Amino acid sequence: MIRAVICDDEKAALNIIRHFIEAEMLPIEIAGTAENGRDAWNLIQREKPDLVFMDIHMPYMNGFEIIQKMKDSKVIIITAYDSFEYAQKALRLGAVDIILKPIDFQQLRQAIARAVGWNFTGNEVVDQILAYLYEHYNDKIDLETLARQIFCSESHLARSLKKYTGMTVVSFVHKIRIEKSRHMLKEEGLSVKEAAERAGYQNLNHFYKYFKQYTGMTPAAYMKKNGSRTAIDLAEKGTENGEEKL
Repeated sequence: MIRAVICDDEKAALNIIRHFIEAEMLPIEIAGTAENGRDAWNLIQREKPDLVFMDIHMPYMNGFEIIQKMKDSKVIIITAYDSFEYAQKALRLGAVDIILKPIDFQQLRQAIARAVGWNFTGNEVVDQILAYLYEHYNDKIDLETLARQIFCSESHLARSLKKYTGMTVVSFVHKIRIEKSRHMLKEEGLSVKEAAERAGYQNLNHFYKYFKQYTGMTPAAYMKKNGSRTAIDLAEKGTENGEEKL
């Protein structure tokens, strides 16, 4: 798993990057955050991250000064200044990409892909499995099809994924689907049925079963805690109709 740190003196930027990584279910662990240059440098020295999201203008030490001291870590610059001079200097110092504030999710996604691609585990087979599952989680996926897609045997595929993630293919797909559906319910205000279908579940009972298994609560309870009024009403209506009973 890729280990990353976020260094920015604006809490909004920190939260946006963290939210995106969690919402997209990327195999990236946020090892820490820092809101000034001094803390950022100490954090990077301590955690030795694979990826650093770095603001240029921070108290005590700016992003350029920190990058000059760094070794090995990939850097994505986050800045509010649209300047050719800044861009040129950042790239000269080895930054992989530059993202302007306010942060756009599509630009952030592309920057992360350029920085690390899908090389999350160091194992080529597992990286290919993850890439395929994250892109096709809402399709019908079975071991035979997956093995055919990445050109390896079913047994090798299953052993490799279990070794690096501790999960079977089926369990990992359910995990991705439920995390995606949580985002749809909370951030997009979809109904339970809409979220289930978009996540890849054609059977609502199956969706309820796995949602509770991975979150510890029903979709209705989750939306009461996190969702919009419309989503809550839809969830309660589904419960009254008995749709949550297995």
